[in-house]
Amino acid sequence: MSNALSRLMSSRDWLLADGATGTTLFNMGLQSGDAPEFWNVDHTDRITALYQGAVDAGSDLFLTNTFGGNAARLKLHDGQSRVFELNKAGAEIGREVADKAGRDVIVAGSVGPTGEIMEPMGALTHASAVEMFHEQAEGLKAGGADIVWVETISAAEEFKAAAEAFALADMPWCGTMSFDTAGRTMMGLTSAEMVKLVGKLPNAPIAFGANCGVGSSDLLRTVKGFVDAGPTAPLISKGNAGIPKYVEGHIHYDGTPELMADYACLARDLGATIIGGCCGTTPDHLRAMRAALETRPKEDMPTLDAITAALGGFSSESDGTDGAGPTRAPRRGRRRA
Repeated sequence: MSNALSRLMSSRDWLLADGATGTTLFNMGLQSGDAPEFWNVDHTDRITALYQGAVDAGSDLFLTNTFGGNAARLKLHDGQSRVFELNKAGAEIGREVADKAGRDVIVAGSVGPTGEIMEPMGALTHASAVEMFHEQAEGLKAGGADIVWVETISAAEEFKAAAEAFALADMPWCGTMSFDTAGRTMMGLTSAEMVKLVGKLPNAPIAFGANCGVGSSDLLRTVKGFVDAGPTAPLISKGNAGIPKYVEGHIHYDGTPELMADYACLARDLGATIIGGCCGTTPDHLRAMRAALETRPKEDMPTLDAITAALGGFSSESDGTDGAGPTRAPRRGRRRA
């Protein structure tokens, strides 16, 4: 209870997280291939608007514009010497927005994957990964972030390195993985295996779960996998707003605010405590999610059939927890475009 997020969770049945960072920034003029983190210094007004949009839509928590703020990813833009500066700046803007909200709002310092493959499959050592995550966490801490939030992780080794780094920074943290390959992460982890991983960490997250992935149906099946494995920490659900489609030169997510409102309530009924959106999720989606969570009574845990009926079919027959390999599932249910 020594951190702001745990205190807020103790007083609420659910918290609304934020939506998409990339989708919003591209709509503000970010070009493909640019480093969004540079905007924390070069376009502070736009990053303020990004955070403010989530708060105004009802989010209790938002992530900073620092997803790619580690040395390995910033090196692609000759920014590896600016890790502390850019992360501190992103968190400072967030702190200012949250402090003016007139209610409790959590600033979560976003930490994405390094973009490199860890040993033994790749060249990135555990020590190097810890160093990169630690450097980023120290910048976020200096900028006033309440917690650190590692997201879109695929490898258990990288998750462990992040946990160690955040302990060095003395920062509470949350962590989500992306399950996008027949119910598994890109590196093969299932939802049940993530629950086991979290349970064995010396510095465990205060909440954990899934983000991004294929679509909201698949993500909720993963959340159900967490629940079935008996987690001891609160769960996070941050699903994409539908499925991406290429329309007139741009990536468009087909999930409507109404669909995301259904998704949010299903996530709550499954047992998720922190519920938000990922790619394609705009403030309009967040407003609909907040309204639904506040007005619709909690129901019994939904079945997989209930999830597909509301949100559309799964992308594969198996979620990985049964040991089955990737197979494509027939489309079932409906999807509102």
